[in-house]
Amino acid sequence: MKSHFRNLEFPQLPIVMGILNVTPDSFSDGGEFVDVDKAFAHAMEMIDSGAQIIDVGPESSRPGSKRISAQEQIKRAAPLIEKLSSQSKILISIDTYDSQVAKACLDSGAAMVNDITAGGDPKMFQLCADRDVPIVLMHMQKTPENMQEKPTYANVVLEVRDYLLERAALASRAGIRNENIILDPGIGFGKSFQDNIELMRNLSSFTNNGYRVLLGASRKRFLGELTAQDNSLSRGAATIATTLAALTGGVDIVRLHDVRENVDAMKVAVAISQAKK
Repeated sequence: MKSHFRNLEFPQLPIVMGILNVTPDSFSDGGEFVDVDKAFAHAMEMIDSGAQIIDVGPESSRPGSKRISAQEQIKRAAPLIEKLSSQSKILISIDTYDSQVAKACLDSGAAMVNDITAGGDPKMFQLCADRDVPIVLMHMQKTPENMQEKPTYANVVLEVRDYLLERAALASRAGIRNENIILDPGIGFGKSFQDNIELMRNLSSFTNNGYRVLLGASRKRFLGELTAQDNSLSRGAATIATTLAALTGGVDIVRLHDVRENVDAMKVAVAISQAKK
């Protein structure tokens, strides 16, 4: 029952990618969905709320996190992906930058790769080209372990955009079709508070380059700094504001924890914008 990216229609509203971390230590929902049945139930809830992609994450990439083995990632993700693939038609994405993990999860029923290193594994582009699956190319300065140690840019918007376009060109040369290349500016990944704000203010710099764009700002730390919400679970309203910015900025996919609330907000925003004067 595997779904494919090419079957998705990109309507006026951005497509919603629901976040499903099967880790004990992710920054917002670590430990909540390590049980396959509980993770599956949450995936179905997100699907019912309007998610068209479920992004399964077997390894935390929060600031300061350390790598785990490919075998452990596969052990965490593959059983859930197999169950989701066999019991739903949802498009499943695997959130990994390890080509070995990506291959095992594609074999298990995933049909998309979300790579925070934009193809840092030299085998990743060829794998995605051979399988004809979409890949999200994200910008990150340094690694999850040290990315928030004084990130520095001369012009964050131009540098992030140029980097992503360079990686997209490499992916294309490896045989990945342009419609399967998705750019992600990497909010919160090697970015200061002001860097994140600048990227959010300039989303059109990424959406006008011929590639689809994904925004992942859900519950991020900079939202907590803006709203004085130390608990990531209390950043839902702030996340909705970033989703509405994505809507007006032409973003194609929004990656979210709280699916229903954000879908509802987008529906209202579109209805108001389309109302006859």
